[in-house]
Amino acid sequence: MKQPEFWYRPPGLASWLLSPLGCLYVQALKYRLKHGQRYQASIPIISIGNINIGGTGKTPAAIAIAKRLLSIGEHPSFITRGYGGTERGPVKIELTQHQSAMVGDEPLLLAATAPTWVAHNRAAGVNLAALEGATVAVLDDAHQNSTIRHDFSIIVVDAERGFGNGKILPAGPLRESISTGLSRADVLLLIGNNPARLKFLEQWKAKIDLPIVLADTRVVATGAKWEGMRVVAFAGIAHPEKFFKTLNNLGCDLVDTIALSDHAPINDHLMQRLAAAATNASAFLVTTEKDAVRLSANWRTQVLTLPIQLNINNWEVIEHHLQKMISVYQRN
Repeated sequence: MKQPEFWYRPPGLASWLLSPLGCLYVQALKYRLKHGQRYQASIPIISIGNINIGGTGKTPAAIAIAKRLLSIGEHPSFITRGYGGTERGPVKIELTQHQSAMVGDEPLLLAATAPTWVAHNRAAGVNLAALEGATVAVLDDAHQNSTIRHDFSIIVVDAERGFGNGKILPAGPLRESISTGLSRADVLLLIGNNPARLKFLEQWKAKIDLPIVLADTRVVATGAKWEGMRVVAFAGIAHPEKFFKTLNNLGCDLVDTIALSDHAPINDHLMQRLAAAATNASAFLVTTEKDAVRLSANWRTQVLTLPIQLNINNWEVIEHHLQKMISVYQRN
């Protein structure tokens, strides 16, 4: 879904007219959170979520947290709904068997780091993960979920877009009010370059009563020489322009950019059209890791992927929560 531009401008007529619908949306969420029966799992639960709708960096954050858990001897498993796939689960991802049409694209990315379960019933997914030896469950996009108790909740924010106009859907990009969403979290993970983070803090710091952990995304070195490379770039993510900007900053010669909708299916007809455009321009086809997992096997060898990883600047706050959470379960 392409997000309306007025979501990221000061509130105007459109946002004010739509605000009453936002009140209905948030009342339904409050009721669900208040009356939901939260399941107490046998292993600690980490929630990686957001207040905004889509595109804040939850998946890279989840991967970074799982890698940190692995480094301290834990055995994390991811639990996700598998947005965009037909599988309701619970089912464990097998990279050699599952395709994005069945389980979604993000689970395939997560499964490259740790065991990953697609489960619309998150409690069922956590139970199966624990039976298979998981010592910690990392829940992707679960901050508004009312069915399972979270031990450590991280809110992920894209510093460049911030909280938009501060309004709730459909008047703005928020799933709930800033104060309500942050009240259930332990840490705010702010992702972006230093100027974007400073601008975000100038605008929103007064509303945040949480430890703020800073992070940025970095291109993983693969040996590819991006500078001067002629490319036709395509992306079906929440904010394709961020991907195109990254390629531009690397020095690529952007012959053409094709923005697809988030999680959009990538079929042969589309790929043939893109491949023809690249051939005619003597350029390479380039996409994101998230889009690459939606490519059929015969196209994956014909498209370059730009790998990105999250770099967390100050781990101390997160590590404190991880150790505290783990020690509680070890005592019980």
